[in-house]
Formats: sequence, structure tokens, C-alpha cells
Amino acid sequence: MPRQLTLDLAGDPAHSRADFLVADANALAVAALDAPDAWPQGRMLLIGEAGAGKTHLASFWAAERGAMRVSAPALTPEAADGLACQNGALVIEDAHCAGGLPQAEQALFHLWNICHMRNCLLLLTARRAPRDWGVVLPDLRSRMDAMPQTRIAAPDEGLLAAVLVKLFADRQLSVPAGLIDWLVLRMDRDLGLARKLVAALDESAMADQKPVTRRLASDLLDQLTAPDP
Repeated sequence: MPRQLTLDLAGDPAHSRADFLVADANALAVAALDAPDAWPQGRMLLIGEAGAGKTHLASFWAAERGAMRVSAPALTPEAADGLACQNGALVIEDAHCAGGLPQAEQALFHLWNICHMRNCLLLLTARRAPRDWGVVLPDLRSRMDAMPQTRIAAPDEGLLAAVLVKLFADRQLSVPAGLIDWLVLRMDRDLGLARKLVAALDESAMADQKPVTRRLASDLLDQLTAPDP
């Protein structure tokens, strides 16, 4: 089975293409990002929920093209001109967070125009469609609404199980037979939650010098998914 989402012992995920598992949930998004010549005006918006794999996909896409990656809330109009290179590429992550931030909205509008003038590929990532960003600047709102989109869907059970297997293996954690299938049936299909759960199990097992058990996994899963008080 292909691989995805390797974690090193420090707990930081590897974001290379080799560590990405292409599955039904993300195959169309991968294909879209691998064909930038087909992007209308060289622009694409990658949408997916938290933990879906947007950062991983955008990371190796940027690395392969020498693109700069910038967080949308950190954008300023003054810095916009220096972000887009002639015939280059630029990734702006968490674009949904720019909505309602005047500096970020203005910078994103400038970058839309600058990238077009400089033939610079522009990839945005976001959790939601632009209509739900709360964008105030009318010119930016109309452009974001018209931007071509590709989506990462929620992982299916097979993908979630494969990710859990790899995460446990990367941390050299032995788990009881059937635990992964048991978890897949009980947890949200959220790859970010999978990473947090495996990290918490590793930390707890090391601290207590005890093996991972179904009871421990259940307790930690309940803690991680408990609603905020």
C-alpha cells in the first residue's frame, strides 16, 4: 500500500511527495495540482477541512517548483510585490483567514494582479469556499468567487487506517491486534486527529513505561474529542 504522513520521532510530519498517500479522497486534487498548465490564468484554490492534507500537498508542490509559502493572515500590501517572482510560483495558505483583515485582503488582491502580470502560478489553500471567508473588499470577493477550485474530501476508512498504520510504525509503537480497525470505526475521519492521537499514545506509553492498549486509546480519544468546556 502507498504511504502517507510519515512522522519522525520529534513528532513533525514529513511533507515530501513520497510520504503522501494518494487515495480516492485526494486523487483529483493531486491531479489538478500536477497540471498547472491547465489552471485558468495560472490560479488554483485547494479546499479541504483541517487535517485533510492541504499543507502536505501544498508543501511538496511548492518544494518541487521553488515556490514561496506564506500564511494569508500575515500578508501586507507593502510585502506583496516581493512575493511573486517572474515565471515562478507562490503558495498562500489558510486563505480563509484573510477575510475581515484589511491588510491581508488588500495584499491578496494585489497578489492576484501581480501574479497575472508576472506569469507566476498562484496556489491558495483554504478550509472553506470563498463565500464563507467573510471577505469585505468587493474586488477581492468577486475574484475569489471566480477562482477555479479543487477539493480534498474527508478520508475514507481505508485511508484513515493506512495513515494510522504508518504513524504507529514511524514511532515504532506496537499496538494490539485489531486496535486500528477499532479506532477507525470510532473516530472522525480526520488525519489531524489521527496524528494527535498517535502522538498522545506515544507520549503516554513512554511516560508510564506501559504498552499501548485499547483502554488507553479509548481514554485519549475521548480527551482529544471532548467539547471545550
